[in-house]
Amino acid sequence: MSTQLGIGSRVEHQHFGRGVVVDVAQEFYIIWFKSQQGTKSISKDYELKITEATEGGGTTGEGVTIADIEQALNNILDQRLHDTQMVPIAQKWKRGNMILKPGDTTQQPKEIPIDTFFHKIIMVRDRLRVMEQKINAHKGMDDADKIELQQYITAIYGSLTTFNVLFKETHHQFKGSGGKE
Repeated sequence: MSTQLGIGSRVEHQHFGRGVVVDVAQEFYIIWFKSQQGTKSISKDYELKITEATEGGGTTGEGVTIADIEQALNNILDQRLHDTQMVPIAQKWKRGNMILKPGDTTQQPKEIPIDTFFHKIIMVRDRLRVMEQKINAHKGMDDADKIELQQYITAIYGSLTTFNVLFKETHHQFKGSGGKE
């Protein structure tokens, strides 16, 4: 290949498909391929189809490394894990309390603000969604295993439909498989 690709160049490989150059070494490019969800070292002599080239040729010491990309992805995932969508509680439940009354009358009842309980339910839902994404993206699982785990998650959503009365908007509610809970 006569063209010297820089970091950020977009290429297409015969076997690995589309990729982005993430580092440039003396004799090869390090390319992140979407199909592999990872990087491969590809010789500069290999015939890549260039879909978008950025100028460059050698490393300047300021290039993006694999560690930089991994750190950026980890930062994004951390933000998504702690990023909860604003989901409004139904007006009638605002500032309400939930009272847990034990069957044993010698024990004290427990009073919990419904807003706090609702927030915990939303956190469970958001973490289930992240788990679904991680299962779908997992490289070591075959499709049958992914489907089996997805069915368990759907059943969990179905079990949580009891709490749908707390949601202001129906599109935020839990939806199971439509069968038994």
